[in-house]
Amino acid sequence: MRAPLRSPPGPGAGGHHQVLFALAECVPFVIALLVLLVELTPAHVVYTGPLLVATPALAAVTMGPRGTLAATGVAVGVSVTTATYNHAWGGQQVYTNFLALFLVSAASFMTSRAARTRQENELNQVRRIAKAAQEVLLRPVPDRLGPVRAASMYLAAETGAQIGGDLYDVVQTRYGVRMIVGDVRGKGLPAVRAAAVVLGAFREAVHYEDDLVEVINHCGAALRRDAVVGGAGAADGNDALLEGFVTALVAQIPDSPHVEVINRGHPPPLLLRNGAVRSLLPTAPLPPLGLEEFINGPPGRTDRYPFAPGDRLLLCTDGVIEARDRDNTFFDLPEAMVTMRDHTRQAFLDGLREALLRHTQSRLADDVAVVLLDRREDEEHGSTGGPARGPR
Repeated sequence: MRAPLRSPPGPGAGGHHQVLFALAECVPFVIALLVLLVELTPAHVVYTGPLLVATPALAAVTMGPRGTLAATGVAVGVSVTTATYNHAWGGQQVYTNFLALFLVSAASFMTSRAARTRQENELNQVRRIAKAAQEVLLRPVPDRLGPVRAASMYLAAETGAQIGGDLYDVVQTRYGVRMIVGDVRGKGLPAVRAAAVVLGAFREAVHYEDDLVEVINHCGAALRRDAVVGGAGAADGNDALLEGFVTALVAQIPDSPHVEVINRGHPPPLLLRNGAVRSLLPTAPLPPLGLEEFINGPPGRTDRYPFAPGDRLLLCTDGVIEARDRDNTFFDLPEAMVTMRDHTRQAFLDGLREALLRHTQSRLADDVAVVLLDRREDEEHGSTGGPARGPR
């Protein structure tokens, strides 16, 4: 989750590193250009061979195998051009430079290729570990749970990442189908840790707390305990909460045709009924988990909304509704829901993924978590043999 009301990104440490890296990539070609200028002027009496030979080795450090080949090609081109211009062919120095350039280029290319292969192997191993961690933290949502059919989708904003600060789960309990969708403020391992704490508390409380308010309060208490334990003291724990609060939404779908929701600062669910989308806004807005000191009065109550057979319910994180295109236009999720209202759940999620990536040009600014539920008429009446109406 991104920080609310944050300032536009300025040139930070990451930006300086990117600039320095880009400048380092230009060094071999700048050296080749300087050699060319020296050799084509009266200053060609200066011996520039060692400088030109060094360009493939410098390219191998920052540009990989392809960059090394490109630098080698430029160096060979400069050598041929200057030798021809200065009528130096036939001299021992020219052929010595070419031999040195060939040896350094070959060694640089092999070294760069070996380093790239090692990095790719390490990255693949990290991805396998991340995938295993995701399967433990974000368990696959069962297709059928009581009166509903469900599906889920997760997209990490970080390139090559599998997990982040978004969380979700859907569980069948004696009280009905219960679910949680949440978003941790912040990124990296602290966000993953906070997500794991909230999910663990939810999975524990969801089976024995009959009140949804108590379920989400249990999640908030677990988050506060973890923040205090992780800090040097109570004050540090409070500071950690302010830096890493969690917006969350807990919902319950009983056998009766409605859905119960308690929202703690999270984007409201969207209900699709008869081709129209309705936002299930809370009657009394509450702050996110970890910021309970800002609650004035009672700790909140559960809101109830109709959720009849044939309806479709979508719960998501703000990575969906705040996704922007090149013109800074937000992604229109309600319109996408109406457009794909006749799609099956998996086809809907596949279409939503494609629409999001197309809208943002595959540059998501935040993680995306989506839980999709269809209320089925056959499950509502306890029958599995007859045809069902509505989205599947």
